[in-house]
Amino acid sequence: MDAKQNNWQGELKKNTKDLAIWTFLWVFTLAFVAFGPKFIWNENKTITIVMIIVNTFVGVGMILINRKQLISQDPLQRKITMDAMAITLGITLVLGISYSMLDITNLITFNAEISHLVLIMGITYLIAMLIGNARYK
Repeated sequence: MDAKQNNWQGELKKNTKDLAIWTFLWVFTLAFVAFGPKFIWNENKTITIVMIIVNTFVGVGMILINRKQLISQDPLQRKITMDAMAITLGITLVLGISYSMLDITNLITFNAEISHLVLIMGITYLIAMLIGNARYK
């Protein structure tokens, strides 16, 4: 039983490390797409399209690794994570649509930006994970 536990923990640790690497790569390629056209390749559309495709493929890889990491979690940690993801999806959807409606109806004086929604998503997920972990301690 002890060897099985160590093997499971080792696999979880490896999958978590892999997820961190793929997430870093995705953020790095996203930054390349965001800043490359202006600062590196002088608005070359072909290079921009290629980099967007690369970023998309790296993003798919990150999603697959995220799934693998989720599967390797123990049932309680998986439940906490899935609950946090469900809450994050719901809040992001409801707030995102409301935020967009504020922009469309000109009730806010600035444009609704996706970066604001991503920030809300990250904060919501973090808080939901902290609450979930505290609830089951």
